[in-house]
Amino acid sequence: MSNNGPLKILFMAAEVVPFAKTGGLADVANALPKAIRALGHDIRVAMPRYGRIKPEQFDLQEVLPTFEVPISHTTEPTRLLQATIPPDIPVYMVDNAKYFDREGIYMYADDADRFIFYCRATLEALKRLEWQPDIIHCHDWHTAIVPNWLRTIYQDDPFFASVATVYTIHNLAYQGIFGYRVLEIAGLEEWGFQYHPEMADLNEVVDLMGRGIYWADVVSTVSETYAREILTPEYGERLDPLLRDRRDRLFGILNGIDYETFNPATDPHIAAQYDSLTLERRVDNKLALQREANLPEEPNVPLLGIISRLTDSKGLDILSAAIDHILDLGVQFVLMGTGDQHYHELFSRMVQQYPRQMAVFLTFNTPLSHRFFAGCDIFLMPSRVEPCGTNQLIAMHYGSVPVVRATGGLADTVQDYDPRTDQGNGFVFRPYDRWALFAAIVRAIETLRHQEVWRQIQVRGMHADFSWNRSATKYIELYRRALASRIPRPGLEKYQVRA
Repeated sequence: MSNNGPLKILFMAAEVVPFAKTGGLADVANALPKAIRALGHDIRVAMPRYGRIKPEQFDLQEVLPTFEVPISHTTEPTRLLQATIPPDIPVYMVDNAKYFDREGIYMYADDADRFIFYCRATLEALKRLEWQPDIIHCHDWHTAIVPNWLRTIYQDDPFFASVATVYTIHNLAYQGIFGYRVLEIAGLEEWGFQYHPEMADLNEVVDLMGRGIYWADVVSTVSETYAREILTPEYGERLDPLLRDRRDRLFGILNGIDYETFNPATDPHIAAQYDSLTLERRVDNKLALQREANLPEEPNVPLLGIISRLTDSKGLDILSAAIDHILDLGVQFVLMGTGDQHYHELFSRMVQQYPRQMAVFLTFNTPLSHRFFAGCDIFLMPSRVEPCGTNQLIAMHYGSVPVVRATGGLADTVQDYDPRTDQGNGFVFRPYDRWALFAAIVRAIETLRHQEVWRQIQVRGMHADFSWNRSATKYIELYRRALASRIPRPGLEKYQVRA
């Protein structure tokens, strides 16, 4: 393979749209391969075939009949099915009823067994398909064992001799931590636990994400700022010493958004379609959202919105502490999401207290989310931690101006409006407290009164390029870097592997 020729890439993710989704990883695993394919590369996706993925619905075809997969000193049977992400991206599905024919995707007692089996079956299937990737791109803890295996049980296998690995962290909080038995399941007992002098509490467990970070040729995460933040104890989730050791191979690449799906000029879910030249039509979406929320239809009242998991990490603690003060500004507020029960109860009480100002949708509804983006004047994301975030990108593309905390991908995508220079595409606060959030909202509301200024902020957000093509180009650079740096790991002698 020449340094600039087409690459062969295997993309491993536990969930992929449209087949299975619980979070943003599934969207990435659909959109990023499409953008990489459009750049001329041979990319294929591998995932489990969960029970909810019906063969007749997705026209699944058997590409490998039943074969045996090593796991836990024995073997288990699997077969390989194939679906397609349009226009022509193969999606290989590991089919095993024992592990995957269940109602849900995660949160089972044998999740370690399930995802280790999926990973081992995928590698064994590649050899039977006689399709040898240049890169295996692994995502989150469910696939983190693969880079470890390529340097251990597969280290002498000529089929994988030239394969490089890229490991992407979507959220460092979910690491896949298990006990010694997982080493037996994975066939890694002889290598034992991994040891780090600064991470004593993790020396007697199997932290799958930690193994992915250690063994991959290149590590990435989903924004440049988050890649820096996770080097610190505050954001590092106890893996920051390991991440600092690997900082020369740690990179941040922003996720993108699909402008075919999220386009206010063609969106079928909104009341009035518009673009940056016809922003006056946007008020019809505001009035329609007010009607849907049973709020007074008042075009001149600022309409604030949030779509979020209702958890502290998303800033719901400081938002709930500030909500009375925010509503005292005379605004309307709409919320959509699910999460911690005490937030369900709190915001439901707030609706009773402020029925003409506040509406809550304790659900997640995709068409309604589009109407939030098209109808809200101001979109809130007060997150304590936000590895990337895509809602702020969608909101800006729809002319809803974001108010965000400067963390992770929010810091990389939203520039604070400065009236002195008339630059910026949103409103940013830094300290994680309710008064900093409140002050940013006050600034946004005061700026909204000046319609021409506001329109320019909207237009800047709508014209920003957060396409997947931009991200895909950077990933190709990262893949080539991984191939060029496939060398024994120097400078990590302090790691000892204990049997």
